[in-house]
Amino acid sequence: MDPGQCFFPREVVKDIRTPVFILNPAYDAWQVQHVLAPEASDPQHSWQDCRLDITKCSPEQLQILQGFREELHDAMREIKQKKDWGIFIDSCFIHCQTLNSVTWHSPSSPRVNNKTMAEAVGDWFFDRREVKELDCKYPCNPTCHNLVFSKPFKG
Repeated sequence: MDPGQCFFPREVVKDIRTPVFILNPAYDAWQVQHVLAPEASDPQHSWQDCRLDITKCSPEQLQILQGFREELHDAMREIKQKKDWGIFIDSCFIHCQTLNSVTWHSPSSPRVNNKTMAEAVGDWFFDRREVKELDCKYPCNPTCHNLVFSKPFKG
């Protein structure tokens, strides 16, 4: 294997023995803005509106975002086989959902299979059930709090 690949999570998780809970949006706003479609790689600004507001993505851009989501789901394939690991991947366009009580655990929190992030983590942590929650493709989840930016996310 190319040594540079060792830093990618897809490879790192193969050697982790301690159970881990993976929690991430499939359309992580920071990743979309800084990895998938960074400003420096978009001199014509064709991704500008999509980077700031997922509802403004063209059908072609949405297709690319769906591919980005599929890559994440593919990376979860091995993790899904680990009974003591947990997964919660929603289809929201957001970043750092766990820092905000509205998105973490409230009546209006995003849900996957009718579970909030906090409920899923609690079920996993207290061994109430195996948690492998992977959401459907955008725009399927009406519980999402999709962010709209006036300028790219810097955090």
